[in-house]
Parts: sequence; structure tokens; C-alpha cells
Amino acid sequence: MSRRTTRFRLAVVAVAASVSVVAGCSSSTTSTKTSATSCEPAKGKVTLQYWNTVPGMDKVVALWNEKNPNIQVETKNISNDQYGILSNALKAGKAPDLSQVGYDELPNLRTQSAFVDASACSAATAAKSKFVPWTWSQASFGDTGVFAMPQDTGPMALYVRSDIFKKHDIAIPTTWDEYATAAAKLHKADPKLDITFFDPNNAEWFNGLLWQNNAQMYSYSGDKWQVTVASQQSRQVADYWQKLIAGKLVRTDLANGSTQMYAAYQQDRIASYVGAAWGYSMFRDNLPKQAGKWSIVPMPTWGSDGTSGDWGGSTVAFMKGGKHLYESVKFNTWLTTDPAALALENQLGGLYPAALAGLQLPALSKGVPYYDNEKIFDVFADSSKKINTSFAWGPTQKTVNLALQDAMAKAAAGSGTLSDALSAAQATALKSMKDQAIPAAAGK
Repeated sequence: MSRRTTRFRLAVVAVAASVSVVAGCSSSTTSTKTSATSCEPAKGKVTLQYWNTVPGMDKVVALWNEKNPNIQVETKNISNDQYGILSNALKAGKAPDLSQVGYDELPNLRTQSAFVDASACSAATAAKSKFVPWTWSQASFGDTGVFAMPQDTGPMALYVRSDIFKKHDIAIPTTWDEYATAAAKLHKADPKLDITFFDPNNAEWFNGLLWQNNAQMYSYSGDKWQVTVASQQSRQVADYWQKLIAGKLVRTDLANGSTQMYAAYQQDRIASYVGAAWGYSMFRDNLPKQAGKWSIVPMPTWGSDGTSGDWGGSTVAFMKGGKHLYESVKFNTWLTTDPAALALENQLGGLYPAALAGLQLPALSKGVPYYDNEKIFDVFADSSKKINTSFAWGPTQKTVNLALQDAMAKAAAGSGTLSDALSAAQATALKSMKDQAIPAAAGK
């Protein structure tokens, strides 16, 4: 295990430690960890509920159901409000057996006693060796149990309309300074053309930008969380995008994945997209007439080390209330590690696998027709190797994200700045931890 991975694992273990503090200060009837005491197979046919947000997942599940008549799975797409639907189901005692949960949402949901520890099943603990190490650490809170299995990651890159850059004789940028220069040149050449858009309601995307710049939002020392959401590295990113917004070089009226976003790209009004590996299918499926016009290149960098960021990625979590742990582990392991399942998930839903076997999929070594037969997954594979794996999420990240989004929206509308938004998120992180009796302090 590398030094960076070791640091990351220790940071995630700190999540478990902090959550234990919450348990000590809350009602004796509330537990932050549900341990399964049995992993016995059910007698007779079983039907599992699996909720997710992935396009085409019904076809993946159909493949499983065809081969496993005694363990059937029903899938439900909750992409319209994943966190809200899941939280409400937990409160009502109607959570599914399994659910897709983003890495950054795991700590928050664990404080809601959302998960069951599947480590009673030997197959669950044995699965650890099947995944990229840092993803397993994040999904299992270090070595404290098996609460979820990694499904995919989101190494970032730059999607570019090569034809637009070529038309205006502008080189594809490799650094953020070059990106800002290109933004100005594109807008000067065509006032209706912007280099990209800034979605003020997408904290997860912005966190990926912070991640790339080694902005350590949280660390754990002295038996408490050190909160550095508004660090110097974070402010560098915020100030950069603030200048682009102030110069009217990026749009702020589009939401990622919205109809309006696709319309802007369709009308040749935006020339690039800062996105993650799972986004490759978005353009393919929603802008078919632009096939051959898109390229995917490394994310612009801040320095010479080529460090990249990660946006999104998710797990398949074992939810509290599931009655069939043995069967859930069996399906979950297949879903997240079987090459046939992973190939479909990549083809239909754009998932970039977290499983080691998934990284060897033949499709990931071939050219992709939509992207002019470029081997785009080579770019994402290289990006994945350059992600700082010591980055850790805080135990109240969902609350912090909401505060960040609220302040970013105000900044985009001209009230305050993105740097102010970081300060608001920092204050929210400290207050939300204090409210839950989680020891925390402002870090340096």
C-alpha cells in the first residue's frame, strides 16, 4: 500500500471514530452501526430491492435475474432525488436491501444508522482484494466493517469540441492559465460562444476541482476533525472561476445534465466540458449529431505534476432493514466485480469501474466511435493514477455541500464571491459537526 493510500485509509478511519462520538452523545436507542449477526442463505426464493441512478441498470439486473431464478432483484431508478428519497425511506423504515450511494454521502448516511455491516459474510470481506484499494477504504470506513462495495469512480478530464477550437485557431489548453486565455479568445472570436459553464448548484463538481488542487478539506488529528474547506488552495480555485464569471467568459445559467445544457452544446454555444469518466455516455446519448466532433484530453493543470481530480463515483451499500444479507452480498459482489455486469454498466451507464477486473475490460482499451475512435479511456486511466488519494470527506458533507451551493448561487448572481461561498461552507461544516457533538476545529 502506498503512502498516499495509507494516509487516505487513516483519514477514513477517522470518519468511523467521529461517528462513534456521535453515538456516545445521542440517545441510547440510536446506533450508528448495525451489525448483522447471521449470513445464512434464505430458504426458498428471495426478491431483493436495489435502488440506483444509473441509466440501463434494469438491463444489467435482467442479466442477473436470468441466471439466478432463486435470487431475483427489482430495481428502481431514483435519479430525480437520490439522497432525499433514500433518507425518507430510511425514516419510514422502508429502505431497500441495496442502494447506490456516492462516496461523499456515505458519512452523512452513516450518522443516520443507514447501513448494515455485512462483514458477517465471508464473501463480503473477501471482496476487498477485488477493488482499487482507496475505493474500498472509502466504502468501508477503513477496516471497521463492510458497509458498501465500490461501484465506480469519477476521474476527471476535459471534453473539447475539437472542431470549434480548430475553427478559431486556438490550441487546446493544458493548464488553467491557458484555459482562461482560450476562454477570452473564443469569446472575442464569437461573443455568443463560451468555453464552458459554471454550475453554481453543483457542489460535487466544484469539490472535484478543489480535489485536483490538493485542497484538503478535512483531516483528523488531536482527536478532532480539522476543517480546512476554505484553505488557500481552495481559494485559488474559487478566485480563478470568479474571474471567469466576472469577465462573462463562462455561463452560469445552466445545470449539469439539463435540457438547457444540451441545447447550448447542440447550438455550438459552448466549446468544452470539465467532466468525469462517467460523463462520456452523456454526450454520446444526447448529442448524437456531434459524433466525431468531440475529443477528451487531460484536465488542465495548476502545476507541472499533472495532478487530477475526481468527481462523483459511487458504491452499492447494504441498507439497514435488509432481510437477506447472504443474497445481498452475492448480488452486490456480482454487480460490482463481474466482467459481464461491469461491461454493461460501462456501455449503458458510462460507469468507470472501481473493480480491478473492470479496468481490464476490452471496451476500455478500444477506440470509442463517438469520439472519433479515440482511446478516451486511456485518458481517464491516466487521470485516475494522478488523483490524490489522501483526500477525505467530512462526516457532514451533504450539509456542507448544500451550504456551498446556496452561497455559490448567490455569487453567480452577483451577491458575494465564490471565496465567500467557501467561508460559508467552512462555517457550516464546523457548526454541523458541533450540532452532532463531533469534535472539530478550524484547521490551518
